[in-house]
Formats: sequence, structure tokens, C-alpha cells
Amino acid sequence: MMSSNFLARFATRIFDAPLMIMPEKLAIITQALEGRIGPSVLSDLGYVSPEGANLEELPFMQPSASRFVGEGIEMDERGKAQKLPYQRTASGQAIITVSGSLMNRGAYIGAKSGVLSYEGISAQLKAAASDPKVKSIVLDLDSPGGEAVGAMETAALVRKINKEKHVYSVVNGLAASAGYALASGARAIISTESGVSGSIGVVVQHMDMSRAADRAGVNVSFVHAGKHKVDGHSFAPLSNDVRADLQAEVDKYYDLFVSAVAEGRGRRMSAKSVRATEARTFIGQAAKEAGLVDIIGSFDLLLDDLAGSSARSNRRSKHMTLLHDDNELERASAEAKAAGLAEGKKAGNEEGYARGIAEGRELGVAEGHEAGLAAGATAERARISAILTSEVAVGREASANHLAFNSNMSVEEATGFLASVPATTGIAARSASTVSTHTVDTGEKTATMQTIDRQAIYNSVMGR
Repeated sequence: MMSSNFLARFATRIFDAPLMIMPEKLAIITQALEGRIGPSVLSDLGYVSPEGANLEELPFMQPSASRFVGEGIEMDERGKAQKLPYQRTASGQAIITVSGSLMNRGAYIGAKSGVLSYEGISAQLKAAASDPKVKSIVLDLDSPGGEAVGAMETAALVRKINKEKHVYSVVNGLAASAGYALASGARAIISTESGVSGSIGVVVQHMDMSRAADRAGVNVSFVHAGKHKVDGHSFAPLSNDVRADLQAEVDKYYDLFVSAVAEGRGRRMSAKSVRATEARTFIGQAAKEAGLVDIIGSFDLLLDDLAGSSARSNRRSKHMTLLHDDNELERASAEAKAAGLAEGKKAGNEEGYARGIAEGRELGVAEGHEAGLAAGATAERARISAILTSEVAVGREASANHLAFNSNMSVEEATGFLASVPATTGIAARSASTVSTHTVDTGEKTATMQTIDRQAIYNSVMGR
């Protein structure tokens, strides 16, 4: 039988406090408390809970939903049995069960009450992270959510530990509201086909007990300092100002909730898409399509995959390819990009080198051909000029012309041949333009002489 002071304490955690819990679960809790809290227990609202359990008490406090998997006890160096704060499989998976409603600090209540605390979950996560025998951590989730206070910090711890040791979340029934906040920080989220995910929202429930107090003949008065000290008390309806303040508080927690999920999901789900769910819940495949989960599978399948079971090697390769966090995806993408660039650069260099050779050869041939033609023309003109203006061409102009323009003889060959041809005598045989007459005064007598202008003959023949 629960004591009245416990019920009063529990009521302060349910009413007038921001909750990240499914509305159906909240309704059940409210109905369970209906008629059991009221004026008769109001004097106990100042109840102070004992301190949270330590690690030695955690095995008792933790849910036993996963007790059939792994071992919860190990022998120390003295051969004494020691309880583990989680179940641990032979292949090194620490199984942390998150089952029931969540409270910030409530390890003293115990899992058998259907309530689990963030402090207990955090202690288990830290212990698993420091356990050298633990290779990865599995969050076995079946929770409708709970208190907003403490949820974001625990979700942040999941993200932090996931960078040290991979954390996997299994929607093994239910991961809603605060329960999903914890799941979102994992490396991957696996949901059963009937698993329920989502309910990303925040709610505050206010109970107006004024009429109940009136019927009980109780008149409640508050003597307080500070204008807002008793805002939202249970003995009057909510005023518009107090309602607005509560709405602002809800909105703030909602922003934190959305940011936590978006950070945990990374590129798989943006803040905009998180808000677009409008706190709805999604079942199995629908949750995957909404981006809330990564794989439709089961708790057993995940453990087999993580253990590397040869019996399921094909299924393992199919599923494990999806079990990557954003950092690994980005690193793999960067490595692939670098490798692709290197290969592309190499291929580009090879292709560019081959193309450069081909283009260079083509250009070289064209330029060489042009230069060859020019050089050939120059050489031919020099050959013709040398033949026509040679000494032996005098008196043999017709022959010299023929050899210069109608043969491939070199200058030496042509002049040698011309030397064997009889020369034509007389100036008449020469063009007037090629013969110049001048007088030479020797001092004793004056003589008239004629000389041949060989360059004029060449120019005449060349048409200049």
C-alpha cells in the first residue's frame, strides 16, 4: 500500500511540470491517482526523497525485461560473484533496458513500480562505457516517456558515449517522447514491425482542485513573497498570464527536444522534419519512412548482427551496412571523394599527356611542313640564282636557264655541265639590259669595254 506522502510526492512529478510522455499514458496515471490525492494528503507535499541508489543497488532498480539475454553477474579476482548494472553478452554487448515511465531522479522507487530514472540509466551508460569487456551498448526500449527535466541531458550522454562505444537503440515495443529522445542519440535505431516511435512533444497538465477542496470543507490560503511564487497552484483555475507562462515553458522544452533529436539523427532527420511529425506516433515501417528509425528488425537480430553470427551472415551484411553514424558516413564519403579525385587526376594526366602528344605532333607536322616549304623555296631560289649568275653561264644563258628551271641538278652539277657547253660569242647574243658599255681611260689610250650583268640576267629570267 502506497503511503499518502509518497502519493503526494508522485503528484508533484505529474502535475504542473513539463512532461515528455504519451498522452494516453498520462491519462492512465491521472486516473490511477484520481481519488487518491486531495486535501487529505496535501500536508505531505513537502516530502523529500532519499538520495538516488548507487551502482551496487542498480541491479535491483533496473528492469528485468532483458534478463534472459547475457549475464548479470561476473566473478571478481577473488572468486566472489559481483552484480553487473546491466546484462552483458559473451560477445561484449551491454544491454540496458529502458522500460516504464521515466523520472529525473527516482531510483529509490525501483523498476518494479513501473518507473525508471534518468540517473539510473546514466549510471548504467557510464559503467558500460568504462567496462573493458563491453564492445557496444544496446538500449532495449519500451517506454512511453516521462519527465522533461533530465531527458535532454541523458540523450546528450547517449550521443557522447556513442562516440566512444557504439550505442544501438531497439524500439522493442515503445520508444515515445522522452523514450525516443534517448533512442535518438544512438548510432542506429532498430524497430520491430509493431514498434511505436515518436510522440516528440511536451505537455503540462494542471489539476484544478478548488471545487474538491470546497466539497471537503477545506479553505486553502497562500502567504508568499514573490509575485509568481504560487503560479499554477491547484486550488484555482489557471489565469491567462499563468497559462501563457506555462506555454512558453512548454515551447522552450519543445525546442530543446527537437534540437536533441535532430542532433542525434544527424542528416537522417532535420529539425524541420522532426517538427513536421507534430508529436504523432508511427508504427514500424511508417516510422522508418518518417526518418525516426533506420532498420525494421528485432532485438535478437541486432544481437546476432553485432556478434557476427555466421548463421546470419547474409542478413548481417544487409543490415549492418546501415549501422553507421554520421561521422563514419562523412569520413567514408571524404575518403571515397579523395580516392575518386586521385584516380580522376591520374586518368586526366594520362589522357592529357596522350592528347598533348597527338596535338603536338599534329602541330609540329603542320609547322614543320610549312617551315620545310619555306626552306625549300629559299634553297631553290638560291640554287637558281647560283646557276644563272655563275661565271660559266656567260654565253650559255639558254642552257643555264634550262638547267636552273627544268632540272634538279645542284649548283656544282649544273656549272660543271655548263662548262662543257660551247659559249655563244658576241654581244648580240645578250640582252641589252644585261650588257653595259663603259670607257676605260688607261692614261695612254682610251678603250671601250662591255661587261655582263649576271644579276640582271637572273632577274630577267625570274620575271623581276
